[in-house]
Amino acid sequence: MTKEEAFYIGYITKTKGLKGEVQLYFEFEDYESLELDVVFAEMNGKMVPFFVATHKIYPNSTGLFYFDDIDHIDKAQALLKKKIYLPLSKMPERDDDEFFYTDLKGFIAVDETLGELGEIIAVNEYPQQFVATVHYKNRDILFPLNEDFIVEIDDEENILHLDLPEGLLDIYLDSEILL
Repeated sequence: MTKEEAFYIGYITKTKGLKGEVQLYFEFEDYESLELDVVFAEMNGKMVPFFVATHKIYPNSTGLFYFDDIDHIDKAQALLKKKIYLPLSKMPERDDDEFFYTDLKGFIAVDETLGELGEIIAVNEYPQQFVATVHYKNRDILFPLNEDFIVEIDDEENILHLDLPEGLLDIYLDSEILL
């Protein structure tokens, strides 16, 4: 399985006890509805499967997991800070009216001041926010996707109307700043 055939659900935060139990922090919003019989960890650029022996999900976006063949804390150490994925086939069904920031990939970003910035080529989820990437003036620029900057999402025309803070894109466009 490749990363493109999977979706991100969270990362391993710590080990617990001596028998190989690990804590998974979920960054996937609807984590309680996930089918967790096998998960994939991104390790050295490859998607490595880990079969879930047992798990317990908690309401604070975490879960404790035992994996087959991980029976000691030393084996579990290799999983710390690893991103965890599930195959796209296990993505929970969504209602037609549900919309996520990741759905903005492929939309055209239009700023109220600068005009059309270009197509959103990537939407990445970071611990505190989602960040969009647009190729603008021969450079990849990034900007946060949050309610303060989004004016309107036109999902019929695939246009994201923004009001980005003055100077935000100068970080990317001012060649003297770039090293």
